[in-house]
Amino acid sequence: MASMDNSTEVDEFRLLGLTDSPELQVPLFIIFTLVYLISVMGNLGMITLILLDSCLHTPMYFFLSNLSLVDCAYSSTITPKVMAGFLTGDKVIFYRGCVAQMFFFVVFASADCFLLAVMAYDRHAAVCKPLHYTSTVTPSVCVQLSIGCYVWGLVVPAIQTGFTFCLSFCHSNMIHHFFCEIPAILALSCSDIYINEIVLFILAAFDVFFALIVILTSYLFILIAILRMRSAEGRKKAFSTCASHLTVVTIFYGTVIFMYLQPSSSHSMDTDQMVSVFYTIIIPMLNPIIYSLWNKEVNNAFRKATKKMKVLLST
Repeated sequence: MASMDNSTEVDEFRLLGLTDSPELQVPLFIIFTLVYLISVMGNLGMITLILLDSCLHTPMYFFLSNLSLVDCAYSSTITPKVMAGFLTGDKVIFYRGCVAQMFFFVVFASADCFLLAVMAYDRHAAVCKPLHYTSTVTPSVCVQLSIGCYVWGLVVPAIQTGFTFCLSFCHSNMIHHFFCEIPAILALSCSDIYINEIVLFILAAFDVFFALIVILTSYLFILIAILRMRSAEGRKKAFSTCASHLTVVTIFYGTVIFMYLQPSSSHSMDTDQMVSVFYTIIIPMLNPIIYSLWNKEVNNAFRKATKKMKVLLST
């Protein structure tokens, strides 16, 4: 692996983006801007709703507010730069900017990964051990679990970014992507990237499989508990409580596994970009919509907030 000094051979990178077609730049700018605004407003709206409504001051919604915060942050790490590229045509990103973008994206993506696992554990405790729920998932436990997600979210990018930018980039500074994603950066290196690919695979596999083991184990016990319920209403409530989380988990982990847990020889940059658009921009927009549509408590809180707003505006 090359020394850090070799990495200074490139001072800036050029993001080739999704397309160079001039007639598509403005339509794509409009689409990405709308999606980003919906994502930011949806996630910040979810956080605000949870803060204002005392009925949502439970562990489930505490974790959901953290998920919304992370979704908003990691979408904001990528999307504004993409929008600026469409609008101005300036797709250059400085070396340090690329390092920062990669680092913070992996921070929030890793935290997202483990928050989904923590939320599965929370649902397991609520459905399988309802009588002990308040003593098991206490406010201090919620805070500790959330902090753990963020701390691990800092460890992973520190390793991945350090390994990636210790490489020598002497072939080209053209990134075949719309942001500084690790596989796209590794493709530019003239160093031996075997160790980097191994490190990337191990960390991604640990993140995904450890979190998935927690999620699948939690939902296995939840399923067993639901099947043992005699009340049809109880089963329906348990399913509705878990449905939104399961949907988010399926979408998120499906794209992550496709993106990172395959050998570099299997990577098609065009396909990778389409998948990346989905999990960096679309998923953060979908999460608050999914939780709003399938969650009665969130819907009720939204109705109450809307009524209060109407009263305030009418006075």
